[in-house]
Amino acid sequence: MKMLAEDIKNGNFKTAYLLCGEEAYLRNQYKNRLARALCDPSDTMNFSRFEGKNIVPAEIISLADTLPFFADRRLILIEDSGFFKNKCDELADYLPKMPDTTCILFVETEVDKRNRLYKAIQKQGRITEFQTQDERTLMKWILGTLKKENRKITEATLQLFLEHTGTDMENIAMELEKLLSYTEGRDVITTQDVNEICTVQTTGQIFEMIRALAEKNQKKALNLYYDLLSLKEPPMRILFLIARQFHQLLLVKSLAAKGYDRAAIASRAKIAPFVAGRCMAQAKSFTTEQLKTAVQDCVQAEEDVKTGKIADTLSVELLILKYSK
Repeated sequence: MKMLAEDIKNGNFKTAYLLCGEEAYLRNQYKNRLARALCDPSDTMNFSRFEGKNIVPAEIISLADTLPFFADRRLILIEDSGFFKNKCDELADYLPKMPDTTCILFVETEVDKRNRLYKAIQKQGRITEFQTQDERTLMKWILGTLKKENRKITEATLQLFLEHTGTDMENIAMELEKLLSYTEGRDVITTQDVNEICTVQTTGQIFEMIRALAEKNQKKALNLYYDLLSLKEPPMRILFLIARQFHQLLLVKSLAAKGYDRAAIASRAKIAPFVAGRCMAQAKSFTTEQLKTAVQDCVQAEEDVKTGKIADTLSVELLILKYSK
């Protein structure tokens, strides 16, 4: 990101850019910043945008060969093309010959780094991958946003906010906007504010469900399940998330037993540090054998649904009942 930001700041641009990765919020922010720096998006003579899997490479090449009209450069924005998952040898061969007066900006979520087009941009352009941000970066970003609005928040409340929102920056931005509107006129954002206005993501509700199971709070666990069903979450996706959470707890418990700290567990389990901390605390409520059995029961529940032995909704409900007795 640093090198891309320098290109924008200094005005020294490559002829091809690829912005990729799973962090959509940052990807879109930099897409807009770069596009505005390269060309006025309202300049329909020199700015063209293509989106989707049906883009014709020959059309892009023809447009790229056309000199800009009373401007320094022509910008071609290509989004979600699939060119970096499938072959697009035409553009890979063309990029080294493309005139300096044209810039092609590709924006993709997933890419194959072995792809010829990827390698062509890597050689003569700039590739920036936007990954899920770590806890420290997210907290710094949130605190910076709150500071601009002259708001304050304790570390514990900020931690709770992240537990509600997850690590997706787009979702964090939306929930932060809701929170700022809800607390307008007040300096300090409280835990109660977060609980009252912020939407708990599905993964957060699954975490709460597992906590309810550990506490043998059957009513709460079932209510969380019914809430997810009312939100049109498919029972089999809920089962998958429950299984994933049990598996994550098993992994975290195993790593903690080997003496790894929170940061090391987060790195090895490929989860955010604050998630690792939550899992370490929650894993203490279960024995290793209980977690192994829970994972096996989830696998069996899925098998029973697939073979028609039981309905999906009932299968998950029975699993919840078993572990909340």
